[in-house]
Amino acid sequence: MKQPNNGLHGAPVEHAVAIIGAGPIGIELAVCLKRAGVDYIHLDANQIAHTITWWPRNTSFFSTTERLAIAGAPIQNNHQQRITGEEYIAYLRGVVEQFDLPIQTYEPVTALARQAEGFLITTQPLAGTRHYRARRVVLAIGDMHFPHRLNIPGEDLPHVAHYFRDPHDYFRRRVLIVGGKNSAVEAALRCWRGGAQVTISYRRPWFDEQRVKHWLLPDVQAQIEAGTIRFLPSTAPVEITRTHVVLAPTHDGQPTDGPTLVHETDFVLLATGFRGDQSLLEMAGVQLEGENCVPVYDPATMETNVPGLYLAGTVAAGVQQRYVLFIENSHEHVGKITQAVTGQWPSALGDVRNRNYELGLDAIEAN
Repeated sequence: MKQPNNGLHGAPVEHAVAIIGAGPIGIELAVCLKRAGVDYIHLDANQIAHTITWWPRNTSFFSTTERLAIAGAPIQNNHQQRITGEEYIAYLRGVVEQFDLPIQTYEPVTALARQAEGFLITTQPLAGTRHYRARRVVLAIGDMHFPHRLNIPGEDLPHVAHYFRDPHDYFRRRVLIVGGKNSAVEAALRCWRGGAQVTISYRRPWFDEQRVKHWLLPDVQAQIEAGTIRFLPSTAPVEITRTHVVLAPTHDGQPTDGPTLVHETDFVLLATGFRGDQSLLEMAGVQLEGENCVPVYDPATMETNVPGLYLAGTVAAGVQQRYVLFIENSHEHVGKITQAVTGQWPSALGDVRNRNYELGLDAIEAN
């Protein structure tokens, strides 16, 4: 494959479009632009699908395969069921190979500046600073760069984790899981079945049936009622030590005055969610609105208030306290951006045509 002009020396390399981010939606956009013959450059700070690589091992998607497939390339497997993160990464590698997509991985964008006729992009790979110019830029950077920190004493102790890696880590040990949404509930069930002694601390009195998938909630409820998983409702950690966690009572989900509980444990897993890095949006001048810092954009084209700067995927939702954008309902972003750039809707989005269908948010959350 011909090596791209990498912008390491001399004047910045110029392109019609720059895609920043190589998750599923960024890759799908790259396929559409390549099919249309658009001159583009594709950059990612890490490897493709980096966010999925830190998922717990063997974690299945909540979405079914036809909703995860991109660019008309179906996901096939031998069981016709939901696939794991590892299987999806392998699928995405296959899409990149199939369409021979030139993605410059491990090249983080450190500066993004609007200029008279486009954007100046500065990157910092290991080889040294590079510069590019692009008439249009698409940010497909996702929204899960950092964990939501509790900012309490002891949060950085070595036995405390914001990322759930493998149930085996907690085999025959005590683990306190903090949280009450899908990730916390699934981690609790998997750790218990993996031989751990599990306790859940949740700031609400009970799990929200709209926030926990329907096949997980009856399972965790049965274990709590049987006493195999201990549940500490309406509690929140206020201090973590090497031997125990201090839990305070909560009101409306927030710690309040009242007697605290000292819970002894070997490990603490803070399943408190994640937030996106919005520094590139701020750097480029994108207007962010409201408590969730939602970027301003035209829903018909995905173009932000900064002319020529577009959003694709979950980055468009800002800091999602309740998820409204997923892979499965972001395919249309790719179509809108492709049409804005080329004047034509792409020939293939999502899964193959005879299995492709549209779902509203309510239907997605119910499945």
